[in-house]
Amino acid sequence: MRTEVPEKLLAIVEAVRETGSANITRMTVLKKWFERPGRLAAFGAWAAGRASARKGKTLGEAGAFFDEARMLLKGVHKVRPELDRRAAEDLQRRLRDFQNEHERQAFGSLRIIKNWNLLLVEQGLSLYLNGDAPERGYELAADFCKQYDSRFADSLTAKSVAKLLEIMRWMYTMEALEDEE
Repeated sequence: MRTEVPEKLLAIVEAVRETGSANITRMTVLKKWFERPGRLAAFGAWAAGRASARKGKTLGEAGAFFDEARMLLKGVHKVRPELDRRAAEDLQRRLRDFQNEHERQAFGSLRIIKNWNLLLVEQGLSLYLNGDAPERGYELAADFCKQYDSRFADSLTAKSVAKLLEIMRWMYTMEALEDEE
């Protein structure tokens, strides 16, 4: 079913191109889009797959996690992903445990993330397994697009544009495949 949400993401891209940044909360338009059954799980699997493809030169235990995630997510259907649930749960739990170091700050405990893409794989698998809240889809999309720039704090920047466009293209594909079913 064709919606206007991808075009709203395109408007965010244009705002970033014109002004250099856009408030990340503009992506909340995704919450409504994620209300349709199946979209959260599909987005979680897709985002985990994209993040696992960004391994780079990661070695050791982190590199092994990327390899395992790529094998688990290989060839997953875009609309109706079917992962080995037990393997997905196990990998998601081990990823959480791998980056489960916390540091006490004046305002509370802060989770230390050493590899952002592994966090995205963890969040994507969690969304696939427990995709029941559209706001979690928005949160994963926002984290997927974040590119830190001290000038813009928690905003989308020029470095976010490619990722916004990736999500938009995936949404178009998802809507087209839903129409075929």
